[in-house]
Amino acid sequence: FHPIKAKHSVTAVVALNYSEASQAQNSNGTRYNMAEIICDEVVEKAIETLETYGIPHEVHVYSAHRTPVEAKSFAENAREAGFGAIIAAAGKAAHLAGAIAANTTLPVIGIPVKSSTLDGLDALLSTVQMPAGIPVATVAIDGAANAALLAAQIIAVEDAELAQKLTDARKKAAEDVLKKDAEIAAKYSK
Repeated sequence: FHPIKAKHSVTAVVALNYSEASQAQNSNGTRYNMAEIICDEVVEKAIETLETYGIPHEVHVYSAHRTPVEAKSFAENAREAGFGAIIAAAGKAAHLAGAIAANTTLPVIGIPVKSSTLDGLDALLSTVQMPAGIPVATVAIDGAANAALLAAQIIAVEDAELAQKLTDARKKAAEDVLKKDAEIAAKYSK
């Protein structure tokens, strides 16, 4: 794996420590430490998206093949640590999301990473083809922003404030498209 390229460091693994300060509280008063992001620099868009919505997160690097004990330990303890969803990014054989999902019942979202001569198709197939009973939600190749949005939607089931932020963002996106449509129509329609 390549080191995570986050705003705190471009050359080293970023490990933001879990603490009471990094927790959020939903509208029901439940405290949680939201999304755990695992892998390399592709996830920077996920980090940015989580930060846009004010969702606390931790970033670690694990490998299904090189650090299987650590990855398993993390997955087994994630719920007790207060996580609500896990985002795992991996390229090539891309077994990380599946390895994490095999060891937790938290929602796991896999990001297939384009990192080989197969342009990420290998990672996509490895991430999406999970056996029955061990689900991994899979987003597009390098689809980190959507992975973060899906994690936010999962958490928003129990968090009305976050749900409203997501609704507002969708509404603004629709308004932006309609504004662009009006501009293009005025410019090119005869």
